[in-house]
Amino acid sequence: MFAVIFGRPGCPFCVRAKELAEKLTEERDDFNFRYVDIHAEGISKEDLEKTVGKPVETVPQIFLDQAHIGGYTEFEAHAKAHLGLFQ
Repeated sequence: MFAVIFGRPGCPFCVRAKELAEKLTEERDDFNFRYVDIHAEGISKEDLEKTVGKPVETVPQIFLDQAHIGGYTEFEAHAKAHLGLFQ
């Protein structure tokens, strides 16, 4: 499983999403991720909306195996339900 996390500097939920992805990478052989700093990469809100396929108001925006799952809350719920987090 490969996650892509689109985030920005100074965003606490982006930091939490990255930390969760790092934890999953350490605990699982089948998980890896890439963190994309939208400011450093020059990605605009409009660009992110095109990638997500709908209006975006917040970051992080997280994809698992190219499927958009949402923000940090959805990522954490998915990790608990399907990836053995906190078990």
